[in-house]
Amino acid sequence: MFDQRNYENNGLFYLRWVARILSLATISLLFLFVIGEGIDLKVIDYREWLGLLFFPFGLFAGLLISWRNEGFGGIISVGSLAAFYLIYGLFLNGKLWLGWTFILFGFPGFLFLLYWLF
Repeated sequence: MFDQRNYENNGLFYLRWVARILSLATISLLFLFVIGEGIDLKVIDYREWLGLLFFPFGLFAGLLISWRNEGFGGIISVGSLAAFYLIYGLFLNGKLWLGWTFILFGFPGFLFLLYWLF
């Protein structure tokens, strides 16, 4: 698990582990937000459920899958983030830009994709 893969040089090895460590930090922080705020299921409408499907749940799934398959998990993470901005932001709320913090949470997904591309 901690060994370098046959095709990896040192840079790719460190990139993979930085992405993994950041994914753990992201998952932990988002989990604390979800648990700490508490979710009242009665007051959530369909638009908010759609947003929650992509962020944070789609991001959670993508980052967890990235530990086994960096490319597929990275695509799910970044795709969930893009779908959150497009579907929840643009189509349901009328504004594309929802802030930079969501992109910051998706940063490990971008790193997993970068690792997969190289």
